[in-house]
Parts: sequence; C-alpha cells; structure tokens
Amino acid sequence: MPRPEKPEKVAVKVWRYELPGGWVVLAGRTDLDNDRLSIKVAKANDWWFHVRGLPGSHVVLQVPAGEEPDNETVKAAAAIAAWHSRKRESNQVSVSGTRARFVTKPRGAKPGTVEIRKEKTFVVRPAVPSPHVDEQVEE
Repeated sequence: MPRPEKPEKVAVKVWRYELPGGWVVLAGRTDLDNDRLSIKVAKANDWWFHVRGLPGSHVVLQVPAGEEPDNETVKAAAAIAAWHSRKRESNQVSVSGTRARFVTKPRGAKPGTVEIRKEKTFVVRPAVPSPHVDEQVEE
C-alpha cells in the first residue's frame, strides 16, 4: 500500500525584524501569508498581534521554549503591527495581542480572517526597528 504523500511545505513571505535581546518578529505581507503565519508558522506560546478594527499585517513575536519576553519587547512587537497598517502615521494605535494558541481560523473564512480569544489591547506608536529583512519562512 503506497504511503500518503506529505503536503509540500509552502514558503510564507514575511518582513522579519530583530528586537533588542535577539527577539524575532515576523509580519505577514498578504492575506494568504497572514493566514499561514498565524495558523501554521506561529507556535502556541508566540505572541500574535493585529491592529484593531482595520486591515493590516498579522505579526508574530517568536517566543523560544522556556523564555518570556518583557513588556517592552511585547510593546515593540505591537508597534510593528501598528506600522504595518493604515494607521502608520498616527501617534497612538490600538493593537490587539494574544498568544498564538488563542488564534483560530473560522471554517470557510476568507484569507486573512481569524478569530482571537483572551486578547490584550496595547496602545502604541507605530514603529519598526531597522534594519529589517524581507524573508520567506516555511510553514
């Protein structure tokens, strides 16, 4: 009996940022990349961010096992989500954040649409660290 083929890995196009302390933040470039980043790439304990009430990139702060980012790092990741939205020029932007384990994709929802639970709201000034890198990550 033939073995079922493994699904082919798909590259997810993201912007990659490094924060002080070596923390890595990934921001999706398209609705499909947002889906893949949020559902396939993000690990349960990673932080997930999205600007409230507007289209924008899904942003993931990668949290290595056994580590925990400080509040300043979490807010810096939220600021990246604010930057990747239409609110880029605003002084303050409300950004939803939660652990990736609380991000789900509703059945039949269009690309880029997710549901989140246990959200915290961060009010931040949009910003990105420089330099940043355009990158592809595997699902």
